[in-house]
Amino acid sequence: MAISAKDVKELREKTGAGMMDCKKALTEVNGDLEAAVDYLRTKGLAKAAKKASRVAAEGVVVSLLDGKNGVILEVNCETDFVSKGDDFQGFAKDMAEYALSNKIGSVDELKSAKEAAITELTMKCGEKVDARRLVSLSTSGLLGSYNHGGKIGVIVDLDTDKADAPEVLELAKDISMHVAAAAPTFLSGDDIDEDFKAREADVYRAQLKEEGKPAEMIEKIVLGKLGKLAKEVCLLEQPFIKNPDLTIKKLVAETASKVGGTISIKSFNKLNLGEGIEKKEDNLADEVAKMTSGQ
Repeated sequence: MAISAKDVKELREKTGAGMMDCKKALTEVNGDLEAAVDYLRTKGLAKAAKKASRVAAEGVVVSLLDGKNGVILEVNCETDFVSKGDDFQGFAKDMAEYALSNKIGSVDELKSAKEAAITELTMKCGEKVDARRLVSLSTSGLLGSYNHGGKIGVIVDLDTDKADAPEVLELAKDISMHVAAAAPTFLSGDDIDEDFKAREADVYRAQLKEEGKPAEMIEKIVLGKLGKLAKEVCLLEQPFIKNPDLTIKKLVAETASKVGGTISIKSFNKLNLGEGIEKKEDNLADEVAKMTSGQ
């Protein structure tokens, strides 16, 4: 049967595949548009598999709340150019909304449910696309959220009997912003484990030796630094970014007193885009040398 240019154009818009590939797909399935999409997706599986080993360190972090439920999702691609495109941004938001509305508990569960969509976008944009990390939360109290330009996503869980009070809603937002900026590691001093303390002590010792401090002074200085560690890495002990005269613990207490209720921070979660991914560093001179040498 004859394949119209209109059908080829529509299939290309749906899949991002090349004109000739679209025409061939339509010919193979006798002009059935949906079957042609599936045909191209099937062929695209091999392309997607080849991209699986690539480094996908760009992308976006999406954070969403819906009442007592919330998610933070990191979706990656290979280049900043693709990450800013409408297709990728829309896909990441759709994935987060799906995870939220279906109460998906893990990123593996999400990837399994959306495998076809991931493969389709990989084929369309020509880059590895990966849903890398998912935080999914439900609460009986109040969730606060903050997203910094798609690069950092935060959700804070507050235990409170005044979840509808404007001051508490503002507190949840402020603490979320604080977590994004101050990057606490633990909630309170009681949560700091001995391994973490030991690693920090080793770093302090090495720094002090580099500074030329006398050996007999180093241990005393290290103990002093460890004593101040909670203020640096524990959310409740950190100075509030909007008012350094207040610790987060005091901010929470003052807000609770103001609204006449109880408030405590149960947990906080933060995802930084690309955290832990080793990005490939391209050397332009090496690339040019390879091209000119025929390699």
